[in-house]
Amino acid sequence: MTESALAPDGDPLVKPNTGVVVASKAVEPTLAGWGRVPEPGRELLSEQLEPLTRGAVLSRGLGRSYGDSSLPALPGDKVVATRLANRILAFDEATGVLRAEAGFNLNELNRLFIPRGYFSPVTPGTKFVTLGGMVASDVHGKNHHVDGCFGAHVRRLRMRLADDSLLECSPEEHADLFWGTVGGMGLLGHVLEVEVPLKRIASPWIRFESLRVDSIEEFMAGLTEAAAQWPMTMGWIDCLNRGKHLGRGHLIAGRWATPEEAPKKPPAPPREITFPVNLPNWALNPLTARLFNMAYYWRHVKRKIEGIVAPDPFFYPLDAILEWNRGYGSRGFTQYQCVIPRAAGAPAVREFMDLLTRLGGASPLCVIKDCGPQGNGVLSFPLEGTSIAVDMAVSPGIQQIVDRLNEFVIATGGRIYLTKDRFTRADHYAAMEPRLPQFIALRDRWDPTRRLRSAQSRRLLGDAA
Repeated sequence: MTESALAPDGDPLVKPNTGVVVASKAVEPTLAGWGRVPEPGRELLSEQLEPLTRGAVLSRGLGRSYGDSSLPALPGDKVVATRLANRILAFDEATGVLRAEAGFNLNELNRLFIPRGYFSPVTPGTKFVTLGGMVASDVHGKNHHVDGCFGAHVRRLRMRLADDSLLECSPEEHADLFWGTVGGMGLLGHVLEVEVPLKRIASPWIRFESLRVDSIEEFMAGLTEAAAQWPMTMGWIDCLNRGKHLGRGHLIAGRWATPEEAPKKPPAPPREITFPVNLPNWALNPLTARLFNMAYYWRHVKRKIEGIVAPDPFFYPLDAILEWNRGYGSRGFTQYQCVIPRAAGAPAVREFMDLLTRLGGASPLCVIKDCGPQGNGVLSFPLEGTSIAVDMAVSPGIQQIVDRLNEFVIATGGRIYLTKDRFTRADHYAAMEPRLPQFIALRDRWDPTRRLRSAQSRRLLGDAA
């Protein structure tokens, strides 16, 4: 692999290891995920991830998992933050194969590589995520029905295991560890380095089509039709409207634009603003949420809109507002994301949406995606069907809402996304995850003392409390 490439601004893509420890101390008395519900604990920061992970029980990147998967099981647990270990170690311009430290994040990857004609093979709905986090969550995106999850493209991982040994694994070498780590929420080892081939793109622009649809039935039919024509599909749903317009929203599809379609100039750097304050808890309520949904739905004045757009507003619309999670106030929020299997049929999706609206916990943020076949990650989230993700403010009734939704998902044969979860009960998770015994067997092999743990594994798997 070549190590002489330069970034578009002249900076070396492959940066030397300075050997400087930037910090190794507690940065705050509590830690929180993106849902802003804290747990007692602290994290350690250093550019030197390999020595720092010795004796650690959990790694976390940028803290964008919504729930408690990157939070400590116990206040005194050694939690390592990877975000300063963000060097590119090697990049082969001919093949697109990138090797980087686990803390290298997608925002930097896009800044450096989109101008060079490369993009991640899979991207989630935020660019503020590290490579290590993408592996641990086995992230999926708008192209899951075509390209699967991120882990399907990863070639090699360098890891520190629970016994503090160092090891490289791949789909061919220590394959059980590799596929257990992909989607394993950091419970089989600390990811230190990731090797993955980037995808060549025809231009730095996206060709898109957006349709305004009137009901969940129209949405489901539209997703099926779009999936056959477009490599990237998703939709925003008004999950507060009931009756014949239940599930109305915007169905969006896209692909990378050809050089002939694309503007001659590259996209301008994305403009970002910061959500200025924590809103009071009462600001987001059923009335304001309904008003927002009505305005957002009808801003799509034409039935069909098509054109060329920059990657950021297409892939990461919410990233344009930094710290947008402040909109939920001090109470915090959670995201409930599940997948309803294709075998359950479109009526099951409508039943789920009807149940969601009746329970009353939903907010203006509800996203629907089409998922392809299940991947090889032992606990990887997607299976062939329909993914629905909805943000919900933390309220006194949130546990009951999640329980009811989980009971429905279990009945359909579906499951939830661990990266978003905060409130699922252990018995519900066991009922929806037939692969759990396989994962437990992997932990028995690679971490029999259960040194690696999180607040989520304490809640769902009975780890030390």
